[in-house]
Amino acid sequence: MAEENDSSQERSEEPTERKLKQAKEEGNIARSKELNTSAILVAAAAGFLIFGPGMAATLMDIMKFNFGFDAYASWDTTVAMRYLEVSTYEALKSLIPLFILLLVAAFFGPIGLGGWNFATKAIAPKGSRLNPLSGLKRMFSLNSLVELLKGWGKILLVGTISAILLFGLKGNFISMVFEPTEPSVKHAAFLLAWTFLLMCCSTLIIAALDIPFQIYSHTKKLRMTMQEVKEEFKNTEGKPEVKSKIRQLQREMANRRMMSDVPDADVVITNPEHYAVALKYEPNAMPAPVMLAKGVDQVAFKIREIATEYKIPVMEIPPLARSIYHHTEIGGEIPEGLYIAVAQVLAYVYQTEQWKKGHAPKPEGRPDCPIPNDLREDE
Repeated sequence: MAEENDSSQERSEEPTERKLKQAKEEGNIARSKELNTSAILVAAAAGFLIFGPGMAATLMDIMKFNFGFDAYASWDTTVAMRYLEVSTYEALKSLIPLFILLLVAAFFGPIGLGGWNFATKAIAPKGSRLNPLSGLKRMFSLNSLVELLKGWGKILLVGTISAILLFGLKGNFISMVFEPTEPSVKHAAFLLAWTFLLMCCSTLIIAALDIPFQIYSHTKKLRMTMQEVKEEFKNTEGKPEVKSKIRQLQREMANRRMMSDVPDADVVITNPEHYAVALKYEPNAMPAPVMLAKGVDQVAFKIREIATEYKIPVMEIPPLARSIYHHTEIGGEIPEGLYIAVAQVLAYVYQTEQWKKGHAPKPEGRPDCPIPNDLREDE
């Protein structure tokens, strides 16, 4: 029942990035055959205009070469083969620039829309392609109707432009009757080449109309239902219970790393029971004291336990412990407003250690630890 409900939902949602990526991996991207055709036709017409004179001159030389041999050579088969080899070589050499231009157009034309994409899944055999019902469905689809309209549009457009060009150049073609033979041939070739180029450029109009349709059709085909979007989000982001478990493991790993830094602390300041923060300060390496670890309740108890094990001084200063806990991140420097308070604590710890070693008198009284109002945290 659920599957029926899902299949009946309207595909109103735009495809997600993951959906587009999967479609691209399968070779399903927007393509325009009209753009490819137009690119090849325009390249061919431009090639004839650019390389046509050279090809014509080469063809003329080949004809002169083949029709200008001595009579005795017509009885020698080796000479005839030699003439054929030379003529073929010269003809191909003159055509190479045009072939290269067409090859470039044939390569860049298809990737003009959708970009370069090599997908092995696109060439894999699929049973659906051999299904006659699927073929009939494609024949009577909206896409087939659009292709039919495009075919008629191309015929009408190219035919209309051809008629306009030929009618406009009628006077030029008639005037060639009164020109000498060689200039007349060149003039005719020039006019035909430009007419062919303009006719080919007219197909770009069809391509310009086809590209937006192909993009729209491709996007519409990949649209998703709301249920599919939810399922993809769930599969991508993970189920709530899995995400909760991952966050729990991340917290545990962070706590283990944090606890491993506690033995390096210079002092641990407590609440005394609810809060605990471990601080370290190296005058020559740190611009300000850094908090190595912090925690509340059970984590605070564990920090105090490790501090006791490694003989790290523990001082009960509740206001300062709460302030540092709430305004400092693990591995970060304490706020500037707490410099004086923490400096007094570190000085007191240092004097106490010197007193225990017999190098200094016993410090008198505990530090005041002034805390600015904007950094003070009440219970």
